[in-house]
Amino acid sequence: MAIDRHKCYVCDKGVTFGNAVSHANNKTRRTWKPNLQVARILSDGKVIRIKVCTRCLHANKIRRAPRGTGLAAAK
Repeated sequence: MAIDRHKCYVCDKGVTFGNAVSHANNKTRRTWKPNLQVARILSDGKVIRIKVCTRCLHANKIRRAPRGTGLAAAK
């Protein structure tokens, strides 16, 4: 499973769109991207890398994989 570029694995938070409004009231399109961090988790006995927003990380909605597990340790 590939890591989704701008979506949280847990809460599905993604990019939102809107207008940047200047002092002269000119409007141009802009985006807000979530603060995503790469985390390693255990899933079905395998270590996978996912992107999780910082809100889900602070709320402990995922359980990180312990260090020393994964592809390098399996060799």
